[in-house]
Amino acid sequence: MTDSPKRGYWMAMVDVADAEAYSKYMAANKAPLEKYGAKFIVRGGRGEVLEGPQASRLVVIEFDSYQTALDCFHSPEYQAALLLRKVCSVAHVAIVEGV
Repeated sequence: MTDSPKRGYWMAMVDVADAEAYSKYMAANKAPLEKYGAKFIVRGGRGEVLEGPQASRLVVIEFDSYQTALDCFHSPEYQAALLLRKVCSVAHVAIVEGV
């Protein structure tokens, strides 16, 4: 029996300074996220940061594997979208392997 790879996750805390500009980032990241099979687990919504820096937006995205999560982030398509986010927000982002 072979072990299937553990899922990979993007975890992000984002402070959005310009919601209109951020919506352009969200539109631009749609294609690379779909290409790499991303599934939103948490996308905004109600939340509370209990320790550390506050954030206006919390996001968790699941991928089939840790490597796929890394590949998506480093893909040219996502890096182009990321340029749009960086001008309108500040984020703390981690990619982690699931259990």
